[in-house]
Amino acid sequence: MALAWNISGIDPVVPSHHEIGRTEMTTRKQKSRKWSADVTENSDALDLEKDVFKSGSPAEIAHSLERSAERSDRRKSSPFRSAMSMLTFYINRAGKNLSSERKRELEAAKSELRQIFKKKQK
Repeated sequence: MALAWNISGIDPVVPSHHEIGRTEMTTRKQKSRKWSADVTENSDALDLEKDVFKSGSPAEIAHSLERSAERSDRRKSSPFRSAMSMLTFYINRAGKNLSSERKRELEAAKSELRQIFKKKQK
């Protein structure tokens, strides 16, 4: 993107959306909408198992997240916290696109995750 310059020629002035081509705006919007999918697929903290969130079983989701969190040597917090954060991030990212049934399954996976890590602490 080319920058416009003000009269003094020193400070750059960013052009408005009216001055930017339609395809450039579309490309920019598409990139900004996909950042969260990139986080889920390429998390720097956890190496998620393939299609972990596509499972219909809360227990399978929770156990998969547990395995990923325990295996990771790049996470910055506890395995429980990393796994729960990834699950919460996924739920929040899906937002209104989640059916009530699917949201219940994912919330149940949170409960399952709490139980798994509670048992490990004892």
